[in-house]
Amino acid sequence: MKKIFGHICVQQRFFVVLVSLIVGFLVSYIYPSLYAVFRILFFAICLLLIVDYILLFLSKGKLLAQRILPDKLSNGDMNPIQISITNRYLFQVTCRIIDELPFQFQKRDFGIKSTLKSGNTTSFEYQLRPTERGVYEFGSLNVFASTPIGFLARRYRYDTAAEVPVYPSFLQLRKYDLIAFTNRLHEYGLKKIRRIGHTMEFEQIKEYVQGDDIRNINWKATAKKSQLMVNQYQDEKSQPIYSVIDKGRVMKMPFEGLSLLDYAINATLVISNIALKKQDKAGMFSFSNTIENRVVAERRNSQMNLILETLYNLRTNFVESDFSRLYVDIKRNLNQRSLLLLYTNFETLDALHRQMGYLQAIAKQHLLVVIFFENTELHEFTDKKAENIQQVFEQTIAEKFVYEKKLIVNELRKHGIQTILTKPEDLTISTINKYLEIKARGLI
Repeated sequence: MKKIFGHICVQQRFFVVLVSLIVGFLVSYIYPSLYAVFRILFFAICLLLIVDYILLFLSKGKLLAQRILPDKLSNGDMNPIQISITNRYLFQVTCRIIDELPFQFQKRDFGIKSTLKSGNTTSFEYQLRPTERGVYEFGSLNVFASTPIGFLARRYRYDTAAEVPVYPSFLQLRKYDLIAFTNRLHEYGLKKIRRIGHTMEFEQIKEYVQGDDIRNINWKATAKKSQLMVNQYQDEKSQPIYSVIDKGRVMKMPFEGLSLLDYAINATLVISNIALKKQDKAGMFSFSNTIENRVVAERRNSQMNLILETLYNLRTNFVESDFSRLYVDIKRNLNQRSLLLLYTNFETLDALHRQMGYLQAIAKQHLLVVIFFENTELHEFTDKKAENIQQVFEQTIAEKFVYEKKLIVNELRKHGIQTILTKPEDLTISTINKYLEIKARGLI
């Protein structure tokens, strides 16, 4: 009995009809001639209620439902989730779907409503955007089926306790995978790179064809062959590219649901993939008060999977970052000149000056690119029209912080340190562009 009645849900239509019937009986006390009409309606409603129950619970039909989840979700991206429903009843049903989403989404208004004909199978799709890495646990998939009468609904429960891990944004890998190998960079907001000088490795001597650079003509080989011969070069390869992620407290600031740390993690995954496609060695490590999550720069088939798993398991404590420990670790463990993409954040010049000595020492041995973030909320605040004196003062202070970010860029460049100041949402694009620029200019 409990199993049967535990799946019965009374629909809103029944309560509307019931309240209308009660009002009708009250009116019949004033107009006795209406009493017989409402009495007939009462028995008709009772009969419809019984028929509705028989169709839903005593017939052989039922609803079959399945939630189709991907193997993993991509952090910070819209991930499609599919629900498939099959109507095995002999009549058309109206179904209402309520999926118990992981608590991280805090979404309590989820609902899909549709009508299914007998024997039909329909798929529904909705999107989820996770903003935290880790395991997300889905609850039950609840499907409520009702007949055209619509007094009762029968609840079906499927797919209890399904778990899906949320990894760094691997969907961005597909989005940016080809941009480093095409001439359509402007479509992604990237700057056009001008190749400067000859910064490539010798590959072979070949016959001259129209369009070859005449500066590459090999005159000795030309004299021997009695025809023009040119030297052919290829891009320098196997350069170590390290992504260095600051996971201290300065990276906890949130933008559009993601922390600066998550933006840095997503960018690290993409730039590592592009570096490997460019035949360079990709590696990474993180630091705060200790050096952790180290992946030595290599060029092997399993490297991307190793970096992905390391980024997924990256745990934060958000303490004060120790740049002196970072410098000592780099000097001790990185013997070959490398490109270091340092993801961190500086809000004031004083914060930069405290670490400038360590950054300069690192830049002497390696090509250091300091990547930090614009405060987009400050930009939006300064663009608003001030309505009173207090807002004028507040906007003046905000403009001071915005200007100080530009001073930080100038200070770093003055000491010969490559710099990227970017909006959090543009971090991946800006990092790719800087990497391609460095490769084109042969700085490493």
